[in-house]
Amino acid sequence: MTRTLSPPAPPVLRLESLTRRYGPGLVAVDDISLSLAQGQILALLGPSGCGKTTLLRLIAGFEVPDQGDLYLAHRGAAGVRTLPPEDRDVGVVFQDYALFPHLTVAQNIAFGLEARRRRGRLSAAAVQEQTAEALALVGLAGLDRRFPHQLSGGQQQRVALARALAPRPRLILMDEPFSNLDTQVRVYLRQEVRSILHQVQAAGIFVTHDQEEALAMADQLAVMRQGRLEQWGSPETVYRDPISRFTAEFLTQANFLPAELGAAGWQTDIGCLPQDLITWVGLEPARGGSRAEAMIRQEDLDLVADHQGALTVRDRQFLGREYRYYLTTASGQGLYARLPVDRSLTIGDRVKPLVVPQQVRMYPLGHSSTHQVVAEGKAQ
Repeated sequence: MTRTLSPPAPPVLRLESLTRRYGPGLVAVDDISLSLAQGQILALLGPSGCGKTTLLRLIAGFEVPDQGDLYLAHRGAAGVRTLPPEDRDVGVVFQDYALFPHLTVAQNIAFGLEARRRRGRLSAAAVQEQTAEALALVGLAGLDRRFPHQLSGGQQQRVALARALAPRPRLILMDEPFSNLDTQVRVYLRQEVRSILHQVQAAGIFVTHDQEEALAMADQLAVMRQGRLEQWGSPETVYRDPISRFTAEFLTQANFLPAELGAAGWQTDIGCLPQDLITWVGLEPARGGSRAEAMIRQEDLDLVADHQGALTVRDRQFLGREYRYYLTTASGQGLYARLPVDRSLTIGDRVKPLVVPQQVRMYPLGHSSTHQVVAEGKAQ
């Protein structure tokens, strides 16, 4: 018997060359293309002003692109640029939660459902049922008659999430959803939100400038720069294999050292990276020039006490499970390294740096595209 395979489900969201301009010379979103599968969470990460929130607003329908197309799964292959927000099957959690102070928790959650009831799309019983389900899903059962001012910041955030989830959309959009919360609540809630979205199999997109938050929550990570998509992929891939110096510096907060090609290899302030341990990616040595920048992540720089060492410990910060050291080279170049607490060094110590094998990259000077060099081994 011949088995018939079902065609793959369309992505929940697909963007094709989406662009949004605000007057001459100001491009907020510049030719962005990406897709998001059912149940995946995408983080839009980048510095302030890079276009993250504008892209979210385009997806929500609050703004209209100047060019490009936006497709939602429930609309098949039809472009939805002109669909109003209420017809996009998209839930939105705003940065300030945007709760109605005069409405109870239950009334806030049911607000969008009541609009559907008035248009004949839901019955009164369905509104009550979906409101109760959303309350239970975010752990607020029993608080339905309270008002927003009677809730903590974390509980208000849950109400905003429940309101977005109540209509059971395929896609949830969140703009800096945890920025108004203290650290402990923020860490707890981002795991809760991730679990809830996976539980209901809703796709999610959230805007953040917090690297740790993006890595912890996302299934897919999109790094944005000046309106463009700098890199897109799994958090592990983007972190381990940044395709540009910008991504490497913004996401990993790595150290960068000037490097110059010598007889034995690439000379840096912390030692020599031997030429035979360098793999060139996208750039041949003959065209590479004699100068570059070596990227070393803080966690990939090991330190050993040595009176002849190339680095001096200038400061030490206790971070709980580890120390973060600030070091300087003989030329005054500053570097950071992270070591476990059982590897304590004293301020003023001279140390020898050891680079974790296969974790050093070299970027050509003035080059921020995908061309990069991977160096493997220890500085000598």
